[in-house]
Amino acid sequence: MKIGMTYDLRGDYLAMGFTEDQVAEFDENRTIDSIERTLRELGHEPDRIGHVKALAARLVKGDRWDLVFNIAEGVKGRSREAQVPALLEAYDIPYTFSDPLVCAVTLDKAVAKRIVQSHGLRTPAFHVVEDAAGLAKLACLKLSYPLFAKPIAEGTGKGISTRSRIDTHDQLADVCGDLLESYRQPVLVEEFLPGREFTTAIVGTGHQARAIGTMEIVVKKSEHGGIYSYETKEQCETLIEYRHTKPCELRSEVEKLAVDSYVALECRDGGRVDIRLDAHGKPSFMEVNPLAGLNPGHSDLPMIAEMEGISYRELLEQIIASASKRIAPAR
Repeated sequence: MKIGMTYDLRGDYLAMGFTEDQVAEFDENRTIDSIERTLRELGHEPDRIGHVKALAARLVKGDRWDLVFNIAEGVKGRSREAQVPALLEAYDIPYTFSDPLVCAVTLDKAVAKRIVQSHGLRTPAFHVVEDAAGLAKLACLKLSYPLFAKPIAEGTGKGISTRSRIDTHDQLADVCGDLLESYRQPVLVEEFLPGREFTTAIVGTGHQARAIGTMEIVVKKSEHGGIYSYETKEQCETLIEYRHTKPCELRSEVEKLAVDSYVALECRDGGRVDIRLDAHGKPSFMEVNPLAGLNPGHSDLPMIAEMEGISYRELLEQIIASASKRIAPAR
């Protein structure tokens, strides 16, 4: 197939004047090179497109593809991950990973949690602070301390630090105020879960979705408070220990919740679901990433695949095979 590649490169946006924090979710050249090389190895014809505006220009020009391998995150708004899929649907071009609705729903962590709750799945109790006026209502929250606060529509640990774990109302007001000012979006406040943290890799769509493995995330240094933050993610080689979770009863529970949440949210082709244990050791849904990173050796999804004996090439092959089922026979 002729496969277009849509993505956001960190270097491109840094050259435009964006800050390191603003481009944290974007990809490095190594990731794009690896995807392109792997597509060629699989017998396809890759074509680098780039970000959503580059895609729009190519579409207007008349360029078309059999499939687009999409990992573009977008720049602004809680629906930014939906921009490329929506544009491709307007031109009737199939693509990998989730559709515009799912991309928008899952980026808004509160909306995703409400859907998961509606399916009877466990997730921590939470509240959304919409703006500065909402800070006055925090004292009336019927949530149990400690709490955890983070921007409602960011990834890669953006806005998460040791301050995110909150023990008092004064702390909560200060942290929420800072996050509202820094990220210009609502803040998700949820009950903090003190247990172990896992992330599960999933491939497939609907009833064919399956967990391919689970990894435990352990923050090694106590000064980071056990928080998987932006800082610890960026320095994961020294601050984080990634442990392969071998088959056991706990892994089965974690993976069942992860797959059930993934299916409830109607994710497609592949992704990751983050799970954390409560004080009683019970797994709870935290969030899902329907556009999981694909940096080999660094991103969680390919790391989990490698732990399970699945090569990078096999991982991409499974993702493309899932997406290919949506290509009309006429193509």
